[in-house]
Amino acid sequence: MAQSREEAIGGVTSGLIALGEEVTWRAWHFGVPLQMTSRIIEMRPYEYFVDEQVKGPFKRFRHRHEFRETSVGATMIDQVEFEAPLGPLGRIVEKLVLGDYLRKLIEKRNEHLAGM
Repeated sequence: MAQSREEAIGGVTSGLIALGEEVTWRAWHFGVPLQMTSRIIEMRPYEYFVDEQVKGPFKRFRHRHEFRETSVGATMIDQVEFEAPLGPLGRIVEKLVLGDYLRKLIEKRNEHLAGM
């Protein structure tokens, strides 16, 4: 994640995270340093977990990570729901920029995780 300089800076920053725990991320997006703290709100080990933003740039951000066993290992499926701040202006930015940007960011992160 060199392009966004993403780094865990608070809460659980290494190892496994558990239900109710939080992690704070710092990254650069659109040339601006951003921080987001997420809490694990649902978890069924080896099947899925859900994190939600508790502090950060979005009005609402929810990310479900689902794991499915395959014949060669596992596949992770991401479902992201988000809402930008700023009302009508935020909805325009969601449609024009954020939706595609977040999809590409998640795909890049998954490529990084697959290569670990």
